Amino acid sequence: MSRRALAFVVFAIAVSAGCVRLGFWQLHRLADRRALNAMLSSRLADSPRPVRELLRDSASAGYRRVTATGDYDFANEFALALRTRQGSPGVNIVTPLRMAGTDTVVLVNRGWVYAPDAMTVDLSRWREPTPATATGYLLPVHGAGPGAVSAATNRSVLYRLDRDSVAARLPYPVAPFLIVVTEAASPARDSTPARLAAPVLDEGPHLGYAVQWFAFALIGLVGAAFSVRADRRGSWRRTAVPLARPSRQ
Repeated sequence: MSRRALAFVVFAIAVSAGCVRLGFWQLHRLADRRALNAMLSSRLADSPRPVRELLRDSASAGYRRVTATGDYDFANEFALALRTRQGSPGVNIVTPLRMAGTDTVVLVNRGWVYAPDAMTVDLSRWREPTPATATGYLLPVHGAGPGAVSAATNRSVLYRLDRDSVAARLPYPVAPFLIVVTEAASPARDSTPARLAAPVLDEGPHLGYAVQWFAFALIGLVGAAFSVRADRRGSWRRTAVPLARPSRQ
């Protein structure tokens, strides 16, 4: 085998091995995604529990269905900017819920409302009756995240939820979770924001990526095989003895 062909074969095998490894990595990610989806599906299928029971065990509270009753603090609510619904721009309205028997409030994402610039909205237009019962699922609210939190021109508009930033502007302790309300208000009112749907539990692109990486590996091996075959044919042609032609008299 020529040095050129050998170098190509070694390169093709190395690339194919890397592609195989990436393919199995995507399969491992798919398995993790399926396990996570199974856990979330089980939690979202449970009956709602009082939120104060779950907040005692914050490690396993995420995505569990809860219910909380209290008074909405509309004076300290805010809008989460740059949220879309069916292709339309808008915001999500997040309102602190004050519960009896504790000074800690839980933030409640009451849903989505239309805003032409995905930022500016009249929050007083979307006030629901209080006291109220919020039923939905829990999401963790993390702190000390990167980037700007508040809009430069309006402190009641946030680009993202940051627990430390939100807690600093509120006059009471804030629970480390957010209730995403999924159940519609009864009776329905024009002032009720559009409730958010439960999270989509799909498997992501991991299986497709795995198939692509395995296909790339196969292409590399096939290319190496063709290179070896072509090199052998070339070597045979160079070393073959030509047939003697009969001399003309």
